[in-house]
Amino acid sequence: MIAVIDYGMGNLRSISKAIAYVGGDVLVTRDPEKIRKAERLVLPGVGAFGQGIANLRSFGLIPVLEEEILLKKKPLWGICLGMQLLATSSEEFGRHAGLNWIPADVKRFEFSESARLNVPHVGWNSVRFSKNHPVTGSVKQADFYFVHSYYVRLKNDDLTVGTCDYGGGFTACFARDNIFATQFHPEKSQETGLEMLGNFCRWKPC
Repeated sequence: MIAVIDYGMGNLRSISKAIAYVGGDVLVTRDPEKIRKAERLVLPGVGAFGQGIANLRSFGLIPVLEEEILLKKKPLWGICLGMQLLATSSEEFGRHAGLNWIPADVKRFEFSESARLNVPHVGWNSVRFSKNHPVTGSVKQADFYFVHSYYVRLKNDDLTVGTCDYGGGFTACFARDNIFATQFHPEKSQETGLEMLGNFCRWKPC
């Protein structure tokens, strides 16, 4: 069973429907006992970093997530805001401490007027995967759907699995051990996104 973590931030219905479509047994929950019974976890999210961390704390989810992901090593996919919350900190609307599971900072896109690039970065963009990973499978480069104004700046570039260009390269996907995360939305990325969700349903990290 795959638990999609409900902490009041975003796209729960669309991601759960996509997982079910590829054959996953999915449950949307914030119940610690149901999270403990799950085989793998998805941390989705749309919205502000500070509110996301506050919600995880107020619902008492951080201890059970640390137990299941950091100690028991259950597979996790962090999506969009869910990816960013894994970082050390964010500068979105002030300085906020993150879960600090991955050494990284969340930064805002900053462009000159001459670049003529909008913030937020919304729509389809190409991701190039520089490393093989069980979740990305055979995909080497494909278009995915993004909606974000902030991006993850890793302190260890070796964790980067895929990059995207938007006024310069940024990390669109990273992985470490049982943790996999994407800035893009697989549930909105048609066939390739669904293929990766299917791979996640079968992924068994060492």
